Amino acid sequence: MVDFGRVLTAMITPFKEDGSVNYDMAAKLAAYLANNGTDTLVVCGTTGESPTLTWEEEYQLFRVVLEAVARKAQVIAGCGSNSTKEAIAATQKAAKIDINGTLQVVPYYNKPPQAGLYQHFQAVAQASPDLPLLLYNVPGRTGQNLQPETVARLAEVKNIVGIKDSTGNIDQVSEIRRLTPKEFQIYSGDDYMTLPLLAIGARGVVSVASHLVGPKLQQMIQAFSSGQVQVATEIHLQLFPLFKALFATTNPILVKQALKLQGWEVGSTRLPLWETDTFVSQELETVLKELNLLKKAEGYWMGIETPPN
Repeated sequence: MVDFGRVLTAMITPFKEDGSVNYDMAAKLAAYLANNGTDTLVVCGTTGESPTLTWEEEYQLFRVVLEAVARKAQVIAGCGSNSTKEAIAATQKAAKIDINGTLQVVPYYNKPPQAGLYQHFQAVAQASPDLPLLLYNVPGRTGQNLQPETVARLAEVKNIVGIKDSTGNIDQVSEIRRLTPKEFQIYSGDDYMTLPLLAIGARGVVSVASHLVGPKLQQMIQAFSSGQVQVATEIHLQLFPLFKALFATTNPILVKQALKLQGWEVGSTRLPLWETDTFVSQELETVLKELNLLKKAEGYWMGIETPPN
């Protein structure tokens, strides 16, 4: 059975001052995350600014991150597209470098019906039958919702192993859990929904906050899994202000700001994303101070006790 673990980090893509991808910093950040609570890295998803990356940049990021983590963490490649042909081509290319799985987003903008969504994901899965596929439902960005009944049908496809659910809808996730086998893995696509979804059978989270609090998220999930519900609740409530602060504007603008405050040279977002207003930035910094998260990242890769630069 495929198991991506409990905490999957939706990794940001670092950029240089000239806007090009900073592959060296991506490698350092990936290694740091693999040593700090991350079971699997999701590369070139929404948080990785995939809409503004070229296929060549994405493929190089897959290679760089795979090498950097040296099997200390698994790597899932964001290969989704609103073109089935493009998604198949990207997935087949990623499969050649021994990636652990792919993330396939609901096709955006063209708003296919449920029958079209089923055919799309089935075609991508069957084109790379040995590569595990994780569905990604985020209707707020794609304009279309992948219905539980469609998810249940797709769960019958051998290598479609789970879903990242970013609907924020507990009813919908409950129905998915009811309709799918227990081996089908459900991941919260929102940090703030992780604990509630664990209660109805989710496996873990595809997280943004894990850039900053990966070990704490692992502790929360493990506490819940071992029956220490009160401990898990306390951690959730402690981190809840961070979960909300990171999404006060469009992701990944604020998680990049948080990382820069820690000393990571990850650059800005690519247009059309843009830095947020001063008030929102100050609110984020206040939360980071309260959680003691403004210290420089130390020992962040290969035991080197210096802040990233």
